Amino acid sequence: MINQKSIRELQNKDAIDHYFLLRKFEKKQKKDGSYYVLIEVADKTGSITGNFWEGFENFLNEAFVGAIVKVRGSVELFNEKLQLRIDSISLTTKDDKVELSDLMPTTIRDIEVMREEFWSRIRKIQNEWLKQLLKKIFTKDRFERFAFAPAGKSFHHNYIGGLLEHTLEVVKICDLMCDISESSNFQPTINRDLLITGAMLHDIGKIEELTYDTIFDYSDKGRLIGHIVIAANWIYGACNQIPHFPEELQNLILHLVLSHQGKLENASPVEPKTLEAIILYYADELSAKTNAYRQIISGGGEMNSNWTKYHYLIQSSLFVSKEPDYYLKNQSSKNSNSNDNEETSGGTLFD
Repeated sequence: MINQKSIRELQNKDAIDHYFLLRKFEKKQKKDGSYYVLIEVADKTGSITGNFWEGFENFLNEAFVGAIVKVRGSVELFNEKLQLRIDSISLTTKDDKVELSDLMPTTIRDIEVMREEFWSRIRKIQNEWLKQLLKKIFTKDRFERFAFAPAGKSFHHNYIGGLLEHTLEVVKICDLMCDISESSNFQPTINRDLLITGAMLHDIGKIEELTYDTIFDYSDKGRLIGHIVIAANWIYGACNQIPHFPEELQNLILHLVLSHQGKLENASPVEPKTLEAIILYYADELSAKTNAYRQIISGGGEMNSNWTKYHYLIQSSLFVSKEPDYYLKNQSSKNSNSNDNEETSGGTLFD
């Protein structure tokens, strides 16, 4: 366990004698023809770039993406953005006693609790065909990877345990929509078992689309095929291994997975064409976007501003109140004063 300020806590002029994960390094040329190295490092809370101006030859010969490095230097403010000024950087050894788990971002939820929650929800599936399918796909080895994997490289749930966390959120949103539908006697009814099965399987292919031993990135298979097709292939194969699995049910579950990204321009092979598919699409969007926006907000704002830094993926900044509880507290105060007035006046404004 390392004891150091996190990247999110760093301030201008802080001295640095820190361990980081090396995410990127690139030799670049200055206007005068000399060279320096642009470096990006990360920890559990985020990433930061820095410049290594001289004495970097040995580092370049040894460095590799995903290495744990020891960085000495300072934090400086450049164009209203914090960066590192690096005096020295070297790869760690066993004597440093630093583990990848000290630096890799991890869900704040208890992974063991989420694992039990996942299997508990599978046990509630009443359709035996779908229950068999889920158990066949979530083998012991595959589930171990599923519970460890992030849900994305950089945008949402991009931390260890993120895929399981995201999947459970989508399952809960889908379950809620089924409850709303049943309580309102909407027609046609939602096929709960089908929808929940689709929610559990929609991102399973990400365990092979992404690499996450050190730095989160796309695998060769992920770049060539993608998580949607990987998942569809597994589902198709598993259905064919279950004797007499209904063809229409197979098509419906495949459609849920193939259409869960909604639109063709979002790399969805098909668009949602069933009630369950459209619910899954919006449930997936709600979970992903909420998590991504929360991460953007928690990453901090521009200096002396109520706005976050511009984020290229959403092509916007987000507003963050510096007093998030102000209105709630203010309202409570008003309600209290209102009650006092009612007691002294013997009535309300509307009496």
